[in-house]
Amino acid sequence: MALVRATQQTSSSNASRCCRYHVFLSFRGEDTRKTFTDHLFTALVNAGFRTFRDDDELERGEDIKPELQKAIEHSRTSVIVFSKDYASSRWCLDELMMILERKRTSPDYVVLPVFYDVDPSHVRNQTGSLARAFARHQKSQHPKKVKAWKDALAEVAGLVGMVLQNQADGHESKFINKIVQVIGEKLRRRPLSVPCIMIGMHSQIHELNLWLQDGSDDVGILVIYGMSGIGKTTIAKSVYNSNFGRFEGSSFLENIKEVSQQPNGLVQIQTQLLSNILNGRKMRISNVSEGLTEIEDAISSKRVLLVLDDVDHMDQLDAVLRMKDQFCPGSKIIITTRRARLLKVHQVTKVHEVETLHYKESLELFSWHAFGQDHPIEGYIEYSEKIVDRCGGLPLALKVLGSSMYSEDSIDVWKSALEKLEAIPNGEIVNKLRVSYDSLPDDHDRNLFLHIACFFIGKDKDYIVNILDACDFYTIVGIQNLIDRCFGLVKLGIHGTHSDAQTRLDVRKG
Repeated sequence: MALVRATQQTSSSNASRCCRYHVFLSFRGEDTRKTFTDHLFTALVNAGFRTFRDDDELERGEDIKPELQKAIEHSRTSVIVFSKDYASSRWCLDELMMILERKRTSPDYVVLPVFYDVDPSHVRNQTGSLARAFARHQKSQHPKKVKAWKDALAEVAGLVGMVLQNQADGHESKFINKIVQVIGEKLRRRPLSVPCIMIGMHSQIHELNLWLQDGSDDVGILVIYGMSGIGKTTIAKSVYNSNFGRFEGSSFLENIKEVSQQPNGLVQIQTQLLSNILNGRKMRISNVSEGLTEIEDAISSKRVLLVLDDVDHMDQLDAVLRMKDQFCPGSKIIITTRRARLLKVHQVTKVHEVETLHYKESLELFSWHAFGQDHPIEGYIEYSEKIVDRCGGLPLALKVLGSSMYSEDSIDVWKSALEKLEAIPNGEIVNKLRVSYDSLPDDHDRNLFLHIACFFIGKDKDYIVNILDACDFYTIVGIQNLIDRCFGLVKLGIHGTHSDAQTRLDVRKG
C-alpha cells in the first residue's frame, strides 16, 4: 500500500514542478543578451510571467547543463530567439534539442520561435550565416551530432513563429509586445486535468482523435453517449487536450446541466464560452439573446473546438445547432450526454457510445487504485475479484472503491468492506448515479424505475408492460424515458446484461 502513497506523492510533486516557469527563454547571449532579449525578458516579467533566463556570464560547462534541462522540464513554454550567430553556439543547439524533446514528450508544451533579424528559411535550410556556422561544426563535431542539430533547426523553423527584420521606428518594442500577447494567449489555453490511469479508454480516444484530425472543412458534431460514471467526460477532456492546439479558439464547458439550472446559468455558460474563444477577453452579456449574437460573431472568424459536457435537454443543444452555419469551416463540436434522444438529431455527424469495461480491464483499474499496480497483491486476490464483480465494469465504482481500500492492510477489513458493499452500496457512487434518477421528469417515471429495479430484472419487456399497465403505469412511454436517460437497468429488464444489474443494485439501494 505504501507504493500507492508514493505514487500519489510523486504525481502531486510532478504537477507542481511542471509549473515553476511560464516561459523558458533560449537565446545566443553574445548576440542579444543586453539588447533585444533583455527587453523581451523585462516585458514578460512585467506581464506577470515567471520567466527563466540563463544570466550566468561564466563559461558554460557540463555541470550547468542539468540545471538548464530542469528549467526546460519545469516550464510551460519556450521562446527561442534565433539570431544570425545562434547556430555558432554548440550550447544553444544542444539546448534547442532539449526543448524539442520536451515538446515530443508533452504535446501541450508550447514552442514559439522568434526570428530576430534572420530569415526563417535560413534557419530551416541552414543557409547564410548558419551555413558558415555548420561548416565550422563539421570540422570538430561527430557527423551524427551535426545532423541532429540540423534536423532540430529544420523542425523548429517549421513551427508557427514570429519574424522581426526591421528594428527601426520603434518597431522592436511593438514586436516584443506582440510576443507577450501571443504567450499570454497560449498560456490561457491550458490542457484540462485528466486521471493518470485511464484503463480501457485509449482506443476510444484514438478513434475520436482520428475523427477530429481528418482534415475536413465540415463543421462536425460528435456525441459521446453513456451512463453516469462511465467516463464520458474523461474521454472528452483527453480528446480536447490532444487537439485544442490545432484550433484557433477552444472552449470546454463542463457540467452544462448543472450550471444551466443556476440563476442566470445560460448567460454564465455564454460568458465563459466567449472568454475562452476570445483568449480571456471579458464580455458583458445582459441576456441569452445578446449572448447568442456575440457568440455568432466570435465563431464566424476562427476555427474553434467546442465541448459541451453533460447536455441534458434539447434546448441546450438547439442553441448550438441553430448556429451551426455560423461556425467557421473546420470547426468541431463535441457533446457528452446521457440522453439517447439527443442522438437522433439529424445534424449529429458521429455518435460514440461509451460501454462498461471488460472484466480484465476492471480488475486492472481497481488494482491501480487499490495497490498502485496493475494486479492485486497476494492475499487480496479473492476479495479484489469479488469487489470488481460487484462494480459491473463501471469506472467510477472501480476508482472509488479501489481508492477507499488502498491503505487497508487487514484481510478482516477487506472482508467486512465487501459485506458492507453487498448490503449498503458506496455513498459516493450512489450519489453520482442518483443524478440520472433525479433527472427523471416526474414521480411516475421514478416509481416505474423502482418497480422494475425491485421486481422485474431479467423479465421480458411485454411481461413487464402487461403487469405494470394494470397497476396504472404508462409503462411503454415510461420505459422509453428511462432508456433515453441511459438507465442500464431498463436494458437489463429487456436484454439481461450483467453490468446493468450492478447499476440497478447501486441505485435501488441508494
